[in-house]
Amino acid sequence: MNLHQFRFVQEAVRRNLNLTEAAKALHTSQPGVSKAIIELEEELGVEIFARHGKRLKRVTEPGLHVLKSIELIMREVGNLKRIGEQFSAQDSGTLSIATTHTQARYVLPGPVARLREAYPKVNVSLHQGSPDQVARMLIDEVVEIGVATESLSDYQELVTLPCYEWQHMLVVPQDHPLARKERITLEDLAAEPLITYHPSFTGRTRIDAAFAQRKLQPRVALEAIDSDVIKTYVQLGLGIGIVAEMAVSGNGLDGLVARPLGTLFGQNVARIAFKRGAYLRNFVLRFAELLSPDRLDRHLIAKAMSGHVNDYDL
Repeated sequence: MNLHQFRFVQEAVRRNLNLTEAAKALHTSQPGVSKAIIELEEELGVEIFARHGKRLKRVTEPGLHVLKSIELIMREVGNLKRIGEQFSAQDSGTLSIATTHTQARYVLPGPVARLREAYPKVNVSLHQGSPDQVARMLIDEVVEIGVATESLSDYQELVTLPCYEWQHMLVVPQDHPLARKERITLEDLAAEPLITYHPSFTGRTRIDAAFAQRKLQPRVALEAIDSDVIKTYVQLGLGIGIVAEMAVSGNGLDGLVARPLGTLFGQNVARIAFKRGAYLRNFVLRFAELLSPDRLDRHLIAKAMSGHVNDYDL
């Protein structure tokens, strides 16, 4: 057996048992992938996949155990590579980060700049996506660090730690009645056309839950994943906006007024995530510390990665 066979099995599962797609992703031929998997099954003496003709239909029960072992082996192979990179070139390499647009636009620039000052030979590769895509990139080892508010803590394969708390903010034109109202209610918001985040982004689930609890049906005029887009359409008069706090802190609002909505929608927790069991290089740990200097340090991260304590207890 060899690592190529393990990669082929993993990719077949990732591609929903489509060997043609797995072969494309691995830059090889479909018959080559199929042959390598069959040879591994013959060597192990078990079928990893149940088949209908030449098509893979499902993972067998022994196949599930094989996949767990392959996952461990491939994770440790990745760790070996990172250990080699760490000690052969301790201050250089690439830090790959997956995050949402809001985090990339408003939160990460400062920590990334400070990391580059401390490690000028380290390149930063930034991947943007939905929270679920961030989690998947971590699990698939496309990136080493993930930062998002939604979803990350839902994946057992990830270690997640809290970075900071934030609240939603209302943004309205300066001459809008809500700009001057002392106490804003959910009923006030439900009476206006809303411009806010797509349901899978930036705490939108809290917004929907708050309205649902009060049996209110807000009029969502426009959904976006980009805070700047939301503010732009508010400026155009299409409705009132609900954005993340970091999207208005220290940024020019260009004729808009921001009002806090934490009493209506509660506090959100942005979290940093790593793949469970991964080896983290020095500059990866340093970036986590820069991202949340009041909460995170490498010793706490090491404790969480060891699995000896629940992430939320930290």
